[in-house]
Amino acid sequence: MTQKTKKFLTLLATVSSVAVLAACGQPTATNTTPEQPATEQAAGTPESTTSTTTASPGADTTASTATTTPAVASENTGTDAALVSNESETVVQIANSNPSFSTFTKAVEAAGLTETLSGAGNYTVFAPTDEAFAALPAGTLEELMKPENKEKLAKILQYHILPNKVAAAEIQPGEVATVEGDPVNLEVAEGKVTVNGAEVIQPDINASNGVIHVIKVVILPPTAPAPGAQ
Repeated sequence: MTQKTKKFLTLLATVSSVAVLAACGQPTATNTTPEQPATEQAAGTPESTTSTTTASPGADTTASTATTTPAVASENTGTDAALVSNESETVVQIANSNPSFSTFTKAVEAAGLTETLSGAGNYTVFAPTDEAFAALPAGTLEELMKPENKEKLAKILQYHILPNKVAAAEIQPGEVATVEGDPVNLEVAEGKVTVNGAEVIQPDINASNGVIHVIKVVILPPTAPAPGAQ
């Protein structure tokens, strides 16, 4: 019985040792498992950084686009020469309301034609812009505005006036008599009207006593002296 007891105790000690070794191995496996989430968390950090970096250039691009918008809008400008129809105002009043025709209105006054173009009538006026008068040879306008040249200036302005109202769509090619007496040559091509070669840049500004067609050239009657001539 003593020998069997010894064998039993030896077997029991062996089983206990195996159990102890098994128990010691479990913490190692347990300690290895938590490392994986920690590794995954560390790996996830660069993704967050990358996402932030990607969003930043996008914000810069939007700001750049917004900056260019006013520059494009600033290019949308109108023409200073534009007149507006107003059938409650005369030819002179309409021209006088636009600074691009200040020379024309001053010339009309100097020539003594203000009363004529302010009265009743149905005139067609080919009105030159300030740019047109500025294109005359140097000193010409100043010379024409002198009191002693009033008649000469009047003839030039009257050469820009037809004695009846004619809309642009009603103009027929050919020569038409002016208030000055000499005819002007009217041409119509591709919807554009020219008078003695000067293109009408804005037609049909209706007034109470006629219609205005804007031109950018001062036209001269054939019987008038050349600009600057004495």
